[in-house]
Amino acid sequence: MNPPLILGSTSVYRRGLLDRLRLPFTCGRPDVDETPGRSEAPDALAIRLAQAKAEEVAARMPGAWVIGSDQVAALDGRPLGKPGGRDAAIAQLTAMSGRSVIFHTALALARAGQPTLQAQDRTEVVFRMLQADEIARYVDAEQPFDCAGSFKCEGLGIVLFEAIRSEDPTALVGLPLIATARLLRTAGYTLP
Repeated sequence: MNPPLILGSTSVYRRGLLDRLRLPFTCGRPDVDETPGRSEAPDALAIRLAQAKAEEVAARMPGAWVIGSDQVAALDGRPLGKPGGRDAAIAQLTAMSGRSVIFHTALALARAGQPTLQAQDRTEVVFRMLQADEIARYVDAEQPFDCAGSFKCEGLGIVLFEAIRSEDPTALVGLPLIATARLLRTAGYTLP
């Protein structure tokens, strides 16, 4: 029998992805300060936050393995946060038009008293040249205010791209399932 599993996130996107592995799990809200460190690289920020989320929830839930994940979008090596509103989303998409953006999606699997397991996916998203009116239409239609990079690739956001380059297509949504399954197997889980 598999040990208890907790997703250290309240993200509906991550919950939907983890459902695909057909393992019973519950969700726990991590209490972690997500402020980037001074000059912290986007990939380092993503792994630090994923680990902090997993370990914070694991400390409150002894005996359970906890999945923590975080995603940081980077344009020209600088992190892009979640836009939070319409104007910021339009500004992000305008800045990314015709450019490549790197999404660092980090994963940590933690259990109190055990070493934390980690993985990270690097996804390159190549945006096509976007016109101001199509950016505004997209933002109004999908309202991607809670998404790094101001788009939902699992929805209408896919029309904004020229290409996606990644080893794991689920990473861009927020939880790299290939790495998740690998870490769970390492922790002793039997997957369906």
